Amino acid sequence: MTTIAQLRKAALALPETEEGRHFGMVAFSVRGKGFASLAKDGCVQLRLSEDDARAALAVHAGAEAVLRSGATIGVRLALAEANGKDLNALVRAAWSNRAPKRLAAAMDAADATGDLPAAIGRPATRALLSAGIDTLERVARHSEAELLAMHGVGPKAVRVLKEELAGKGTALRA
Repeated sequence: MTTIAQLRKAALALPETEEGRHFGMVAFSVRGKGFASLAKDGCVQLRLSEDDARAALAVHAGAEAVLRSGATIGVRLALAEANGKDLNALVRAAWSNRAPKRLAAAMDAADATGDLPAAIGRPATRALLSAGIDTLERVARHSEAELLAMHGVGPKAVRVLKEELAGKGTALRA
């Protein structure tokens, strides 16, 4: 059984997501464009592309299409009936559908992390990828101070990177 806390966690983990209210419902938006909301009856409404909506309707028997002017603009399903993994994927798809193209592309690029360890966290991964550092080999070309100077890369991320590099028999540049 999925809860509003899980919905909130999934939505707020995505870049530039804000929580607010829309017609009395808890709602999540990216740069002012709503992508998910929770009605008082416990149903979550997600703004999805037509293809993503069709796929969600095929997988979730209790889901309903959300229509506007005869076109499918998303799905509505009981939050309690969605498992957490499916909800995370649907929230991510809805966010991608409504986020600016550059922001969505940057998030997709951050998911294709080469051999960067997931343990460094998403902010550090995004910071490294935006600097063109997508492998541990490229991380090793930088000093600890250079990495820490990047917005999003903190002491924990540097510690994890140093451990990964040590495991491969290399280290950060001095």
